[in-house]
Amino acid sequence: MLEHMNEKDAVEALRRAQEALRHLQKVDSIAQLSGGIAHDLNNALQNIVASLELVRTLNRAGRSGETERFIATAVNAARGAAGLNQRVVSFSRRQPYTPRLVSMNELILGMEDLMRRSLPRSIQLELKLSADAWQTFCDANQAESALLNLILNARDAMPDEGTLTIETSNASVERNGTAAAGDVAPGDYVRVAVTDSGTGMEREVMERAFEAFFTTKAPGTLGLGLTMADEFARQNGGGVNLQSAIGRGTSVTLYLPRRPKSQPS
Repeated sequence: MLEHMNEKDAVEALRRAQEALRHLQKVDSIAQLSGGIAHDLNNALQNIVASLELVRTLNRAGRSGETERFIATAVNAARGAAGLNQRVVSFSRRQPYTPRLVSMNELILGMEDLMRRSLPRSIQLELKLSADAWQTFCDANQAESALLNLILNARDAMPDEGTLTIETSNASVERNGTAAAGDVAPGDYVRVAVTDSGTGMEREVMERAFEAFFTTKAPGTLGLGLTMADEFARQNGGGVNLQSAIGRGTSVTLYLPRRPKSQPS
């Protein structure tokens, strides 16, 4: 079909296909989060119902002056549930590509609640955010999607227990290159590393890790997490580095270009 298109139409068709694929990956991510989200919403509803039942009991007993703290509990639970719902709806919504100035530290902190809800209690989340981390210029929604997919991958690599660390730092890649930066072009970058203490990957798996739809997970899993993270980084002028060893965990590092001095803020 593409051979009958002119170059402009082919580029537009490719753009639409990539957009559809990104949205499909977001939907898959939400599906993987659904169990934890449903659990949190159920807890919130139980808190609301229990608090209102106590308020009704106290009112019937003529003790309305004692109801305020239970009303406050119900209101806080309702706000928490509404906030979670709004976060999920915002994340899953199909949105146009809109690059802007982004602080990865602020973006990660804004996602912290959703990240913690996506992890079981057996996995400890550690944030190591450099206070002087540079800003980058990218689509914030795509950045969130890339990070969340890396977090879900890390979660699945720690079926029993473990530690998930998200770290930001600045990195200057020299022209002679460094092992840590892989094939990233020379320049200044914000590094965002997602590291787990899980099972790790064999070399054969690492060599195919960025292939679309390649996965070692159960049937029905899309296997697009690393692919979309790599596309996101490259689309914004950066790259991804993957390091892993069996029994020693995996680290995926996004390199996102430092905002150019000429870039409007």
